[in-house]
Amino acid sequence: MEKRSFTRAPQDYSQRLRRSVQVIFLALNVWIAVQFLQFVHYYESGGRSSWTRRPPGIEGWLPIASVMNLKALVETGYLPRVHPAGVFLLIAFISISWLLRKSFCSWLCPVGTLSEYLWRTGRDTFKKNWRLPRVLDVCLRTLKYLLLGLFVYAIAGMSVEAIRAFLDGPYGLIADVKLLNFFRYLSIGGAIALVLLVVLSVLVQNFWCRYLCPYGALLGLFSLASPLCIRRSTTLCIECGKCSRECPSLLPVDRRVTIRSAECTGCMQCVAACPVASALVMSAPRIRMVPAWAIGAVIAVVFFGLYGLAAWTGHWHTDLPHHVYMELVRRAQEFGHP
Repeated sequence: MEKRSFTRAPQDYSQRLRRSVQVIFLALNVWIAVQFLQFVHYYESGGRSSWTRRPPGIEGWLPIASVMNLKALVETGYLPRVHPAGVFLLIAFISISWLLRKSFCSWLCPVGTLSEYLWRTGRDTFKKNWRLPRVLDVCLRTLKYLLLGLFVYAIAGMSVEAIRAFLDGPYGLIADVKLLNFFRYLSIGGAIALVLLVVLSVLVQNFWCRYLCPYGALLGLFSLASPLCIRRSTTLCIECGKCSRECPSLLPVDRRVTIRSAECTGCMQCVAACPVASALVMSAPRIRMVPAWAIGAVIAVVFFGLYGLAAWTGHWHTDLPHHVYMELVRRAQEFGHP
């Protein structure tokens, strides 16, 4: 057999850039969480601690409320009064997924970042991650789409009046506080489920993201329209299989010419692993190679652009009267889900 010569790929910095973005966004979310805890503590203490303004970024953790508000916006043309930042964040993340594949999951999502470090810890500890049998893997992957379908079905059946009644009610106004309290006052069942998820995430690559995250399912569907895709040159490829082994979504990169799957998160780990120059690239129509820095730049422009638009138009903060928070936050545990 004739030995094929190839040009070795230059040193790749895409993963260093991506992980830097991950750490920055994770730190931003930690800062938002600390600010929100201080905000809640002020009202829980009856105003006896120092006051901190509620950080609007917390609404990024309320995807269901954001989808509700987005439906109301589409049908009425008016932005919501409660949790408006969540709508802009949802639009930003959908836009990023449409433009750059499901890159929100691998570049920005704090849960995705923690999940990645968990499975890497498992691989470093046990020298491998476990792969589920193909039939079980396919069945479990449908769960996130089933969960997404249930949420979409429920929201699609709600009128704009019903959405506003829900979000303007006591539960909806402090849905962020209810989410915080879920983790602060974890039930035994919730704690067991959380520990089980952590253990499974150590053993199996991206267990939560791959099988259970309805938000990732939603963004994955939008990413199917993305102009970007992973493209493999059949003439340059030496069929070493490194790309498929590094793919956290377990896609058969080494057996396809293009990767357009809804599971592709645009992480470019396969490209970074390829030892041959230009054999595997992220590409777009009329652009043979899209570098990682361009993906990071577009993410920044979309994210900060929509944040700036929301702030400029006065639709970033949820400014409820002081007495409303004072009344509702202290009674948060009394409000069950309607």
